[in-house]
Order: sequence, then structure tokens, then C-alpha cells
Amino acid sequence: MKYRHAHHAGNFADVHKHVTLLALLAALQRKEKGFLYLETHAGRGVYDLGESAVESRAGIARLEAAACAAPELRDYLDRVAQLRRAGGSMHLYPGSPWLAASALRSQDRGLLIEALAEEARALQRALVSVAGRVRIETGDGFARLRAELPPPERRALILIDPPYEDTREDFERARAGLAEALRRFATGVMAIWYPIKHARDTDRWLEGLARELDRGALVSELWLHPRDSRVALNGSGLLIVNPPYQLDERMGEWLPELYRCLRGAADGGCAVRSLTPAPRA
Repeated sequence: MKYRHAHHAGNFADVHKHVTLLALLAALQRKEKGFLYLETHAGRGVYDLGESAVESRAGIARLEAAACAAPELRDYLDRVAQLRRAGGSMHLYPGSPWLAASALRSQDRGLLIEALAEEARALQRALVSVAGRVRIETGDGFARLRAELPPPERRALILIDPPYEDTREDFERARAGLAEALRRFATGVMAIWYPIKHARDTDRWLEGLARELDRGALVSELWLHPRDSRVALNGSGLLIVNPPYQLDERMGEWLPELYRCLRGAADGGCAVRSLTPAPRA
């Protein structure tokens, strides 16, 4: 696998994904009981937004320059600032493993899987100051789903975030990984991040999942370019299965604000919608 996230760190898709991740963690932490946070494709944890990370100028840089009102956006920016203070550099940017590790409580547990040994070693170094109850493993994140679920805590947040280097294959592997995770632990909160490059392909994939899922699922999407334009990455999406209570309501507040702060094209936009309704009690 040739993909390295460093060139894309801090872009608008990262911002969308990371604000959502922190919101999910906060929602689970409304209950005192601990939970497992498992990430299938962790990366190196911290990135240097030097000259190579030009995409961050339309992501984290724009958000930092805006006046954010939503607590979810402020929490995200506070954590970015926390990393930069600790690391002594204003160019640092936290990936999802660092953000999750910084948010987990003593009763929560983290398991971060990374396929590339070099990236996993970098992740280990990045999390020294915030690791807590976080374990890092080198391996196939999809395979680890089978080994780790159901968790002894009986609560979990799973982030499935493959590199989409081979877009069609990774979409299929994400779908299969979700099905396996739900088969083993039907009540877990599952989040799949996905790129929006060709709207018809993305919509077809979501339609297929809607037919397969037998439980509530939300879709959160943010696009800075028309969803079917020829830009390499038009938008960012998250499919959230078993979403926590009132997540959609809060997301309906902060997602439009995030879009306004990122100043997308006139024909860009954002949306939160139900993919499948929650089953009746």
C-alpha cells in the first residue's frame, strides 16, 4: 500500500471526520460506563502541516480563522491547540487516534490498528503523552474486528476508515467489515468514513447498505465541490450505525456552521439524513 495520509492531513474531509468523531465520543461518555474505541486504519497519529500539506489551507486553517459558536467545533479546535502547545509547534495536526486518545476517560479503552509497521511506530511515539488505556497493534484492521468483538465492556465505538487507495475494493471491504462487526456486536456504534468522488457510485453504495441494514443509521456529508464534479475529492461522508441519542439534532446545528466556515463553492453543501430508521422498541 503506497498511501500516506500526510499529504491530506488537516483538509476539509479530516475536519469533518474529526469533529464527528469527538461528538460521537462525547455522546457515549454521557453514560458513566466505559467502552471500547477501536480504529481499523489508524495512521501515524500526528502530522506536520508543512509545505506538503497544502490541502490543510482549505480545512483546518480556514476553520481556525473563523469564529466558531458550536461547542463541538470549539472542542475540536481546543484539542488541536492542546497538541500544538504540547509539541511546541503551530504546524502540528492530530489524526483521529490522537484525538480519541486525548478524549478517552480512565474507564474507556482504545485499540488502534495500523497496517504499516513504520506508521504504527510513529503512532506509538505520537501517543506517549495521551495514551492512557490505548493499545496499538500492527495488522489488518478488518481482521481485528473479528477478534475483538464483542468487547467485554458491551459498549463500543468502531471507526472504519480505510485509505480508499483502491476505491471500489475499499468500499466493499468497509461494507463487509461493517456487516461482520454488526454480526458479532449488533448494538455497537459503527462509523464508516468515505470519500465523495463520484456521487452516483457513493449513492449506489449507500443504497445497498440501506437494503442490508436492520437498524438505525445516519449519513453525514459535507462537500465543497459539486458531488459529481471531476475534482479528486468533492466531499466527505460518514455513515453512522446505531447513532447515539440526539446526535442528528446536534449535527444539524454544527455541520452547517462548519460548512460556512470552510467556505465551499456556491454549489457545495452539507446534509444530515437518516439512511434507515431506528427499529421500534
